[in-house]
Amino acid sequence: MVGEVSTAHPASWRNVGLMRWMTTTNHHDIGILYLVTSILFFLLGGLLALVIRWELAYPGPTVVDPGTYSALFTMHGTTMIFLVAIPMLAGFGNLMVPPLIGAKDMAFPRLNALSYWLLPPAAVIMWMGSAQIGWTGYAPLSVFDPSLGVDLWIVGLQLIGISSTLGALNFVVTILRLRAPGITFKNLSLFVWSVLVTSGIVTLATPVLAAGLFVLLLERHGMVGFLTPSLGGEPIIWQHIFWFYSHPAVYIMILPVMGIISEVIPRFSHKPIFGYKAIALSSVAIGFLGFGVWAHHMFTTGMSLTSRVPFMVLTLAIAVPSGIKVFNWIMTMWGGAIELKAPMLFAIGFIGMFVIGGITGVFQAPIPVDYALQDTYWVVGHLHYVLFGGTILGAFAGLYFWYPRMTGRMYSERLARWHFAFTIVGLNLVFFTMHALGLMGMVRRIYDYDASLWTLNWLATLGAFILGGGQLFFLVNSVRSYFRGPPASKDPW
Repeated sequence: MVGEVSTAHPASWRNVGLMRWMTTTNHHDIGILYLVTSILFFLLGGLLALVIRWELAYPGPTVVDPGTYSALFTMHGTTMIFLVAIPMLAGFGNLMVPPLIGAKDMAFPRLNALSYWLLPPAAVIMWMGSAQIGWTGYAPLSVFDPSLGVDLWIVGLQLIGISSTLGALNFVVTILRLRAPGITFKNLSLFVWSVLVTSGIVTLATPVLAAGLFVLLLERHGMVGFLTPSLGGEPIIWQHIFWFYSHPAVYIMILPVMGIISEVIPRFSHKPIFGYKAIALSSVAIGFLGFGVWAHHMFTTGMSLTSRVPFMVLTLAIAVPSGIKVFNWIMTMWGGAIELKAPMLFAIGFIGMFVIGGITGVFQAPIPVDYALQDTYWVVGHLHYVLFGGTILGAFAGLYFWYPRMTGRMYSERLARWHFAFTIVGLNLVFFTMHALGLMGMVRRIYDYDASLWTLNWLATLGAFILGGGQLFFLVNSVRSYFRGPPASKDPW
């Protein structure tokens, strides 16, 4: 089957010391470092989300002041995107790309290690600042906020961008130059296809954000005036720069997960993948179309109609390659001997949640609808269905699927099922409720709200705590199984 690889694990790493981990250039070790780091930040960012929802459980001030609330949602968004989703998928790439293409390691092992070790100092720098400007850093707020925290946020993001770019270039060279004889683009693993396209997006988009962050830093210290109206600048330029990166970044966070799903579903359906070429080409199409949709975030900023219409059309069009993948996954399962192990449960959950997230995004694509829903909790719900219901559920599918390879142990299937149940119930309760709040006019990024919205906010908070509590099953399962889990066979699936 295309993409098959032995799940045999390197056993030598289990008993190595701290210095070995700090100096390793082995792709497997670095993949583990990426994954463990991103899981730790996932738990930290999740704690911030619980405090946010605790504050919003009741109208009026409850547990934090407005400044702290602004810092909480700024660092929650920044952490989950730049320190969880993107590094986690780099971890899967490090773990599985070399064995799936028959390579011994990444093309540039030392550069690979550098890419990872840029992340911890970047995280420390950003968290030291605890900026209060939102994860989008919109000007003019980010320009005129006098706190040092904004400067630290900018520097931390720059380091993360360097890390991502170096890692992406390494993946591109590795996939293009180190494939074993017989592995061509006609039989390449769909996960490797997704990593290759993602790396192309990172290489093209991240330097644009880096340039924008550099300009923002200079602007804050009075060296340029591109974003300051009194100096002849235009604050809206920042939004164009930010979203030119950040909407392709959605596909940076979702395409590798789609590759994981394309590995998990055939294995647990006991059938070859349906429509291999269509899935591979749809990844390429998403990569191209992803650069033409950024301004749908800006329909209410005063852009001309002639500028908005092409972005609306492309936003609708990009649903087509995503839909191709969904139908091919369903056809792969159709008539198969489906085995509902934890990786398959999370893969099926991914499909359902991603479809909801995609539909709510397409629903908002028409300009008049966007006018009604922009900057409401509808957008928050849509975003989280795509990034949590999509990226995180798919990542859990990959973590359970490749856990035996990473550790040499099997996890507890019972705890994994409880993890899935709490996660799927909690995420739907919190994020579906947000869509209703958005339709009722609740504005995002607010500290307080009208008392008439209390019931739905309380339900959303309940869902958030169910979702957060469910992750304890994963934490206990992964740690306990590492020490006490039964040894994994060469191919446990």
